[in-house]
Amino acid sequence: MKKFLCVVFVPFIYNLQYAQMAKNTMRDFKGIKFINIEPTALYKPHIDASKSFGVQLLKDSKTVQKYINNGKFHKIKKSGKGYHVQKLDHSRPWMVSKAKATLEKMGTKFSKDTKGGTFTVSSITRTLEDQNRLRRVNSNASLGISSHNYGNSFDISYIRFNNVLKYNPKMEVALEKVLKYYTNAGRIYYIKEKQQRCYHITVRNY
Repeated sequence: MKKFLCVVFVPFIYNLQYAQMAKNTMRDFKGIKFINIEPTALYKPHIDASKSFGVQLLKDSKTVQKYINNGKFHKIKKSGKGYHVQKLDHSRPWMVSKAKATLEKMGTKFSKDTKGGTFTVSSITRTLEDQNRLRRVNSNASLGISSHNYGNSFDISYIRFNNVLKYNPKMEVALEKVLKYYTNAGRIYYIKEKQQRCYHITVRNY
């Protein structure tokens, strides 16, 4: 019986792995290599929303500066009503205007709902170079294209509120209510990333 199961099961695994390898091919974007991974059904709306803003895949600092110079990217303040931005080692505090405005509105609503509380933004816009550097210290970083690479995504920590690194279930529930409110309004998509302990938010071109 065991031999029969082995004969049937092994070819199935081989075919599955082959199919995955066929999709995950190495690509080169202006000298930066990345793995072309087909997005999951959950993540595909994030990528599609990112591409709708007319921003080119961000390769490096020069690409970001181009969008800053032409007024497409706007600076995110270190703090605003309802939010703080932590020190950004592998991302940049710039986003398209609609993403900036949405973040600020989410912060205002969170502050109102929690009577003055703040959430923490842990990551904003990343270039492909930033992503490659991040992967050297964080193996969970995306191997392929991320919605962070287009200037309309950011992460919010769910273990840091009011500038305190501590699990706070009450504040997390309040944050998720804000996320659901903006999702239902057609303004954002979000995913809870358990390994990074954050919510990944992508602003839609509404």
